[in-house]
Amino acid sequence: MRLTRPTSALAAAALAATTLGLVAGQAESAGATRGTHGPVAQRPSSQEHRETPPPKKATVYGRGGAVTSVDADASRIGLRVLRHGGNATDAAIATAAALGVTEPFSSGIGGGGYLVHYDAGTGKVRTIDGRETAPSAMPHDAFIDPKTGEPYNFTPELVTSGVSVGVPGTVATWQRALDRWGTRSLGEALAPARKLARRGFVVDRTFHQQVRDNKVRFEAFRPTKRLYLKGGHAPKVGTRFRNPDLADTYRLLARRGTKAFYRGTLTDEIVRSVRRPPTTRTTDLPVPRGFLRAGDLARYRAVDRRPTHSDFRGYDVYGMGPSSSGGLTVGEALNILEQFPISSMDDGAALHHYLEASALAYADRAAYDGDPRFVDVPTKDLLSDRFARERACRIDPDKAFKKPTKAGDVTSYDGTCGAAAAGPSAATTDTENVETTNLTVADKHGNVVEYTLTIEQTGGSGIVVPGRGFLLNNELTDFSPVYDKADPNRIEPGKRPRSSMSPTILLEDGKPFLALGSPGGSTIITTVLQTIFNRIDRGMSLPDALAAPRAQQSNATQKSVAEPAFIDLYADDLRPYGQRLTPAGDGFGSTSEIGAATAVEFGPGGFLTVAAEPTRRGGGSARVVTPTPAG
Repeated sequence: MRLTRPTSALAAAALAATTLGLVAGQAESAGATRGTHGPVAQRPSSQEHRETPPPKKATVYGRGGAVTSVDADASRIGLRVLRHGGNATDAAIATAAALGVTEPFSSGIGGGGYLVHYDAGTGKVRTIDGRETAPSAMPHDAFIDPKTGEPYNFTPELVTSGVSVGVPGTVATWQRALDRWGTRSLGEALAPARKLARRGFVVDRTFHQQVRDNKVRFEAFRPTKRLYLKGGHAPKVGTRFRNPDLADTYRLLARRGTKAFYRGTLTDEIVRSVRRPPTTRTTDLPVPRGFLRAGDLARYRAVDRRPTHSDFRGYDVYGMGPSSSGGLTVGEALNILEQFPISSMDDGAALHHYLEASALAYADRAAYDGDPRFVDVPTKDLLSDRFARERACRIDPDKAFKKPTKAGDVTSYDGTCGAAAAGPSAATTDTENVETTNLTVADKHGNVVEYTLTIEQTGGSGIVVPGRGFLLNNELTDFSPVYDKADPNRIEPGKRPRSSMSPTILLEDGKPFLALGSPGGSTIITTVLQTIFNRIDRGMSLPDALAAPRAQQSNATQKSVAEPAFIDLYADDLRPYGQRLTPAGDGFGSTSEIGAATAVEFGPGGFLTVAAEPTRRGGGSARVVTPTPAG
């Protein structure tokens, strides 16, 4: 039978389950400009006045192009680019640069990411890998404390350190995307964000809380403390936050291009910040030094990758290939789910199969995925329908299997349900942080960009490059901390750590049907997977599919991590299958929310459904060039 709960109930439950409130917006006012490398941030408290951010819409409908992100300012800037003749790539880079201003603890030029592009002219999907790389001098035991011989504690040693900083890839990604598909220069794409950084934006509850949560870390570094803790306190909600140093950095990049970042004075300042972090005298944090050199930045390249491709119920699913594990894991899980008539199942049965398929795909991810320059990733096998049929044999329709389970054997499979050979052990503990950001852009020509970018931890390494206004990443913590030659995610010099980022585009008959992506660390994969599963197999509308409560089964333990609303709705349905649920936030990430997706669905006649989260992470901002009523 068909699913029993109406999708409106799912959306309502998701709304009730989330807790974040106000979100950032723009209420522009003139402000004094600043000289390069001046002391920074918001107005003195004596001059503070409260402002109200403009309202956001989580779902809009229309034509002519669209932008959706977590932030109202960023989406507004991207939409303005579209309305003034820019294409999807131009608008995506402008939006990303704005997120570097308003979402600096989740993204920015000190980090990296992955971009997936659909070209309406050629019908081709192409991708750019802008993941950070390990320094050339990074040893295999970089995460081992030389004093104890034991791995550093993840918090605070690795998270707040120079040793965790990888070579940033965001600036190179922006330039590469503009060179391939854009119509504007890097300077033109940066101009709106530069103005936003100088004029400032209204602080929302999320921004305020993220500074408070990072107070001890941010107090450890002189430039970070000066930028985000003026007077020793987090910026107040409703006040205007300015970052003139970042505005000047954007101006430098506009004038001198990527050379300024990868081969100039700024390069030396980044290296100095990593090798000799600008710590305060009062901090008690250990802050291990890093191994970055100027030559590492000079050698960095954003890499063109072949996208992953699989088919799911008649749709072509394109994603990000290694070094990201997102495309492979989402694609494999969908291939496994395709073996079952999900649409005829009730809620409990459908979600049981979703959780089991997720666990199997995560098992294979842990065993086989890594940077393809260092690891022979069996991409064709992992996305093979025959392999999926054999993996689907592990799913008992009535009972959850024991987890963690072993990976499948990619060297020996025939697609039948006999005694399948077991692959390597595949239990894994992921340390990817939930604070990343994602944006989705479509233009009037039919071009589409799906882009996920990050600096890893909320606040990255905690290190603001002095006088430059941006935080450096701590992406190298995504490597396995202890070196093992058999581990595809082991530390190697020059290597890109495995990621879960999953920017995804689905085509129907060669034309875009759905583009989506999300932040969320290792839960990115299941956020994207579950949204596709909700939309196609469970028959939800896109807004309901995105808002519905979420759960993740990553093959780490028998219990699946779930949002409170998911537990409330489905625990009883799943209990007969032996599915056990634990609230999200009990482990790494400390939040009850899973993901914060954005998506655009493409309907007949150019009609667009543009969706962002209604409440997760304070809610997102969906914008469309020419709004029209739903349907």
